[in-house]
Amino acid sequence: MKTKLTTILLVLTAGVAFGHGGIELGPNKGRIVELSTNETMHGEVTEKDGKLHIALLDKDMKPVVIAAQEITATAGTREAPEKLAVGKSDTGFVISAPPAGQWMILQYKERADAKTIIARLHFNTKVCDPCKQPEWRCACAMK
Repeated sequence: MKTKLTTILLVLTAGVAFGHGGIELGPNKGRIVELSTNETMHGEVTEKDGKLHIALLDKDMKPVVIAAQEITATAGTREAPEKLAVGKSDTGFVISAPPAGQWMILQYKERADAKTIIARLHFNTKVCDPCKQPEWRCACAMK
C-alpha cells in the first residue's frame, strides 16, 4: 500500500514539475525572471508590438527606477549566438523579440561594476489551449 501511495505521489509531483506551468506572473501579467541571487530584484517580461519589455521590480513586486542598471540579451543557437538590440525606457528595458522557439539569455547588472546575473527565457510562442496565452507566459499549473 505504501508503495502505491508513494508511486501516485511521485507521478503527480512529476506532472506538475515537468509541465509548462510553474511560471510566476507579475502585476502586469508578464513573466517574472529572477535578476538577483536573493530574490530582491525581478524582471517582468511583457510583449508589445514585437518587442519585449522588461520592467524591474523589487522584492515586493513594486517598480524600480532605471538608473545605472544594465542588461544584455542574446538569442540564437550555441553555434551562432546573436546579440539582441536593447534600449531603455521610462519603465525598464526594451528588447527585440528573439525568433519564436529560441532561448533568450539575459545578463543583468545592478551597476557597471556589479556581478552579472544570468536569466533564461524560452520564447515559445505556441498558444496554450486552456489559457490562450503563449507558452512563454502560460501559468496554467499555478491556478
